[in-house]
Amino acid sequence: MPISMYQVSVPPLIRSLNNLVSILEKGAAHAAAQKIEPAVLINSRLYPDMFPLGRQVQIASDIARRGAARLAGLVAPSMEDKEATFPELIARLQQAIAYLETLPVAQIDGSEARSIAIPVGEETMVFEGLPYLLDFVLPNVYFHVTTAYDILRHNGVALGKRDFLGKLA
Repeated sequence: MPISMYQVSVPPLIRSLNNLVSILEKGAAHAAAQKIEPAVLINSRLYPDMFPLGRQVQIASDIARRGAARLAGLVAPSMEDKEATFPELIARLQQAIAYLETLPVAQIDGSEARSIAIPVGEETMVFEGLPYLLDFVLPNVYFHVTTAYDILRHNGVALGKRDFLGKLA
């Protein structure tokens, strides 16, 4: 049975964002248990020139939402980058997941060769659908989810590989 563009895009994106919700919930619980101001964790970064946790979450949700929308030939609704608490970051991810769940299978399937242009600074990157998904969207989402995980783990949150992978089938 051939695998479809929908199957390799929307379900893995939803899974990653759901796993990130669980990771953030553990971060919030850790902050409460250790009496750490949550903003300390949300503003933590692995290195001075890297984005902090909150921005990693925003970017993961943006790339997942916009990436799947572009595959469907749609424009994703925008989200303001104003989250400053764990509940706000979790709500953002839940909004992104809810949006992904609305995307019709038929609009994404068959998008392997769809031309997708994305602005990057002053340039525009142009992809076909399948390379866009496999070489840009999925790796970027995984990178930012992993970095969010790493920031919290580095700050003492008890996380393991299963938190990143989520519940296995």
